[in-house]
Amino acid sequence: MRIRRLAVALSAAAILGGGAAGAPAAPNGLEVLGHANPGVGANGDVYGHRGHAYLGSWIGAGCLSNGVRVYDLQNPRAPRHVSTFADRVSDPSLAGTWTEKVIVQHVNTPTFVGDLAVVSIQACDRSSSAFRGFGLYDVTDPARPLKLSHYATEPQTRGSHEIWLQARRNRAYVYTAIPFAELDTSPDGVTPGNPDFRIVDVSDPRNPAQVGEWGAWRELGVHPRSGPPGLNRNFVHSVIVDETAKTAYLSYWDLGTVILDIRDPADPTFIGRTTFEPGEVGNAHSATLANGGNLLVETHESFSSPGSPSVGVPSLHDISDPANPVRLSTFTRPDLIDLGETVHDPKARGGRLFLSWYQEGVVVLDIQDPASPQVVAQFVPPADFSNPDFEFCLVEPCTSIWGVFVDGSRILASGESNGLWVLKLR
Repeated sequence: MRIRRLAVALSAAAILGGGAAGAPAAPNGLEVLGHANPGVGANGDVYGHRGHAYLGSWIGAGCLSNGVRVYDLQNPRAPRHVSTFADRVSDPSLAGTWTEKVIVQHVNTPTFVGDLAVVSIQACDRSSSAFRGFGLYDVTDPARPLKLSHYATEPQTRGSHEIWLQARRNRAYVYTAIPFAELDTSPDGVTPGNPDFRIVDVSDPRNPAQVGEWGAWRELGVHPRSGPPGLNRNFVHSVIVDETAKTAYLSYWDLGTVILDIRDPADPTFIGRTTFEPGEVGNAHSATLANGGNLLVETHESFSSPGSPSVGVPSLHDISDPANPVRLSTFTRPDLIDLGETVHDPKARGGRLFLSWYQEGVVVLDIQDPASPQVVAQFVPPADFSNPDFEFCLVEPCTSIWGVFVDGSRILASGESNGLWVLKLR
């Protein structure tokens, strides 16, 4: 979720040269291999698969419905645009939507063998008749994507916000977050509607079928608007699933990260959840797993004034006992948040944590000691492109990074206003 705010653009030299006055210098450590700017239009998340980068698009100022742009990375120093899909040009039925999240996996089922992409589709205008839900595409040949089906959510919702695709033996499932669906589809405001979290069997991607669901209002009695002041928004923002497709981790905003047993997709079962300290900002936005699945990294998206303790930062939790998560640390560093800018999405590989941190760019932490994370690298793109569709910076052009993905030895990053970056950790 991108909360509308004003942020001051800061040059790469200022960040890499020391950040806030008196703060220790932030390290560099990330080499730029290549860059591809798709031009006008706000960009969403990025995903890497089999030598290609998939760049989503965001609502921006004009809801341009630019879809997913695919880049061949055979020469990482010169990413080559090979196709676009889930956009209004190739599919007029998607006009008035945005597609910020895309995930690609190889799937082998009785009805489909190949590379499958799932794309979140949300309506720019909630009152419009624009499609909302998610799309499934065959990208076995990334240069020739093929639409397989669209899965619709209820018209009261905005669509699938964030998604996860996981193959499990000879089946495949999409796990999707539909924020505030329980409230938006409630018939009377006191009876839970259709849950925020859904599991959809996409083993036959031409005929997706919902098989499971879970909502905290229905299952735990936690109303989407209940809780202490400032911590009363309980909705599923994002979801990740472990490699075995046995456990799901729902970023449930002010309810923390909810952990579910999903071994039976038709019957998700509550295991435990993370919690917040009194007075601490909630906003559990995204998560990633590390240390063999025993470490959960939870990011909190919260924009606030410089130096405020409510600025969104990541926290690290021991979940070796998933029924009782234990917080090990919360990473804060003034020279990385001197603008009051929040962290966004996390990805973990080995003992490294890769964070997209909006105006702070890509921040890499060493988390081998999860009780004491240390910064090892940072990249902020140069401010050399003014994008008229990106309206959320007080000063243009912006250097904001939306997403990060680790693709072997390469790190992919998505600049909200300036596109795809291919990086390498020195």
